[in-house]
Amino acid sequence: MTSDASGTVGKALGLLTLLGDHPHGATAAQIAEQAEHPFSTVYRLLNTLVGTGFASYDPQDRRYRLGLRVYQLGQKVASSRGFEGAATPILEQLTAVTGESSILGVLDGPHFLTVRKVDGPQFRTTTDPGDHGSLHTGAVGKALLAFSDPDARERLLETIDLAPRTERSLTDRDELRRQVEQIRAQGWAGQQEENDVGMAAVAVPVLSASNRLIAAVALAAPLFRTDLDGLRAFLPQLRQAATDLALELPLRP
Repeated sequence: MTSDASGTVGKALGLLTLLGDHPHGATAAQIAEQAEHPFSTVYRLLNTLVGTGFASYDPQDRRYRLGLRVYQLGQKVASSRGFEGAATPILEQLTAVTGESSILGVLDGPHFLTVRKVDGPQFRTTTDPGDHGSLHTGAVGKALLAFSDPDARERLLETIDLAPRTERSLTDRDELRRQVEQIRAQGWAGQQEENDVGMAAVAVPVLSASNRLIAAVALAAPLFRTDLDGLRAFLPQLRQAATDLALELPLRP
């Protein structure tokens, strides 16, 4: 019975993860196909999630979406890790000084997870807290990959999916290794139209006093405002923000 319960919980958590990939909602049939579980099982679990507030259901379009309970728990996690109380003022100051959007991300398996962001006064970035991003295309992802623990870095370099997001996305594993070494040497990562067409970004790692990776902080801007070279001019301010964040954010276990 314990094993069956664990299996049920695991399936339900898997469904929540899939719902997170569908911000506009998904039908039970779509989720069942992606989860590769019987429709009856998925339908039952989805309705259990609705009943507990972890998912919602719109009878008009017959789509399920993440519920407010997930948002509430996410806010508690952000608060307990300092992302809400400590990180937000630092990002707000960084954006105020530079005029560009600021983003804070952490390593989350083979992806990076956006945990906080502050949009610039004239442009909204395409990532939101809770979104996953690629380690090989985004500035945040590259910084996290480059400054991660050596064993984790080697494993990720060998296994992460190098699917392109744009025509300029890096897809060669040897070139990724070369770039990672360059990023470690120069202390920052950048990208221009590798992750999103018309966007550039620059990122630096947030490191503890013992040089352990905590997070990465980035500035992002549309190319009609500035390019990668223009963003690099803000590296002193970005590094100061990383220093401030390192004093406030705890190391992840």
